Amino acid sequence: MKSIKLLFAILITGALFSSCTTYYEDSFDNDYNNQVSLENIVSGYDVWYIDYHRTTGNGDIPYVSKAFTLSFLNGILYANNNIVDIGRTGNGLGIDVGTYNTFNGLLNTNHDIDGANDFEVTVISNNEIRLYNYRQNVDYYLIGYNTNNFDYDKLFYENIEYFLQEYNAWEKEITNGGVPNAFDDENYLAFTPENITTFYSSQDSFGTQVDNINWNYVGGYEIFDVTGYEDLKILTLNYDGGDIEEFELTVINDGRIELYNVNSKTTYEFSGRGFVQYLKGAKTKKEAKDIVRNNGRKRTKVVRKTKNRRNLK
Repeated sequence: MKSIKLLFAILITGALFSSCTTYYEDSFDNDYNNQVSLENIVSGYDVWYIDYHRTTGNGDIPYVSKAFTLSFLNGILYANNNIVDIGRTGNGLGIDVGTYNTFNGLLNTNHDIDGANDFEVTVISNNEIRLYNYRQNVDYYLIGYNTNNFDYDKLFYENIEYFLQEYNAWEKEITNGGVPNAFDDENYLAFTPENITTFYSSQDSFGTQVDNINWNYVGGYEIFDVTGYEDLKILTLNYDGGDIEEFELTVINDGRIELYNVNSKTTYEFSGRGFVQYLKGAKTKKEAKDIVRNNGRKRTKVVRKTKNRRNLK
C-alpha cells in the first residue's frame, strides 16, 4: 500500500522549524496524521510489543531481535529482554538500554551495546507501527499497549521457549508417582537456541555446580500448544539416539516448572539454576564446559504446533 509523507512544521518567532516526518498508510485517518508528531506516536504507548513473526527483510538489528517489547519515554529507550520477571522489571517497561530521539523525521536510537540505528516509522493503525531500517533492509512490526492493559502472561506463554533458556540449567527436585523409567535418572536439563531448539540433559548428582555439569545427552526439543489450555504446553525431547520423551509442561513460577511424563505418568519438578539476565545485549552467561551456549540468543520464527490434551491428571 502506498504511503504518503507528511511534514509537520511550526512557525516560531518568524523562523520555520521542521518537526518529525512520519509515513502513514493511506487508510489511516488524515485528521490524526496532521495532528500527531513522531515523538507523540512512539511515546504514546507504554510498551510496544515486537510481533517478531511478521518481521521482513534480510537484515537484523540485534537489540530489536533480542527484545520482546520496546518503550520510548523522555528520550530513554527501554526493552524487555527477559521473560523472567516480565511485567515487573522497570514497572513493566524493562531495563534502560539506551537513548532515542525523533530528529529530522527519523526515529534515531542509540543502543548502549549495538550503537546507533535509524528507523523510518510507518503508522498502520492507531496502535500499530512499522519500523524500517534501510541499512539492514529490515522491517519490524510493533503493537502498542499501556501497561495496565497489556497481557504479560500471554506474552510469557507465547514465548515460553525463551523462558526455558533463561537459566543455565534446570535441576530436578521432586519425582512423584508413575512407573520407573529412564528419565528418572536425568537430574539436569538445559535449553539453548543453538540450531533453533537444542536441549542437553545430565545424570550428575544433585548439588553439582552448574559449570561442572557433565551433559550426557543432547537432542532437539519442541513445544506444542494445547487446545483449550493457554497455560499448558507439551514439551517433546527428541534425543539424538532416537529416544523421545513427551511431557505436559506447567509453569509453577518464574523459577520452577512441572513436567508430567505422558507415558510413565510421573510428575517431576525442576528449579532454575543460574539466571541469565540479558542486560543491554551483553553476553552475561557463563558457558558450561563450552557446550551450553545462550550468548547469541535472538528471537527466532518458531512455528508452534497444537495438540489436544490427551491425559487429564
